Amino acid sequence: RRALDKSTPRGKLRDDIERVKARIRAKVEHPFRIIKRQFGHMKVRYRGLMKNTQQLQTLFALSNLWMMRHRLQPGAKG
Repeated sequence: RRALDKSTPRGKLRDDIERVKARIRAKVEHPFRIIKRQFGHMKVRYRGLMKNTQQLQTLFALSNLWMMRHRLQPGAKG
């Protein structure tokens, strides 16, 4: 975004588009970071398609709980 010329209307529009794309990308990439850092899932080992799918679905469910832990337990610290 720094390289865009924001003084022109076209440059301003492209900057706005890139800002929207970055916001969406940040929301999508956050669960992947939680799965990698908090749960240590760095690479997939072949265990069969069904087992891999079930493991990833479980990890994404856990990442949703991890992101909402403060809302689920308002008095908890950590």
